[in-house]
Amino acid sequence: MYIKSADMKKKNKSIWSEKAKSLVKELHNEISLDNYNWHQFRGSKQRRSGELIISAISQLINDGDEVEIENLLKQAILWIKEDLKDTGCKGH
Repeated sequence: MYIKSADMKKKNKSIWSEKAKSLVKELHNEISLDNYNWHQFRGSKQRRSGELIISAISQLINDGDEVEIENLLKQAILWIKEDLKDTGCKGH
C-alpha cells in the first residue's frame, strides 16, 4: 500500500501540467511515422529528426530514462547532420 501511495504522490508532483502532457502526446502522434507515411518520409532528415526530438520531449515530460532521452537527441542530431540516412527497404 505504501509504495502505491508514494507512486501517486510522485505523479501528482509533476512539474508538467496535464495539458502539456496531452499536447506532447498529440504532437508525437501527429509527427510519428507509421505504416501509411513511412515510404513518403523515411528519408526526410527533418521528419526523422523531428520524430526523434518529440520522442525525447515526450520521454522528458513523462519522467523517462535520461539515457534514453540523450540517445534520442543524439540520433536526431545525426539525422540533421545527414550522418544517418535511411538505407531503404529490402525487396524494393
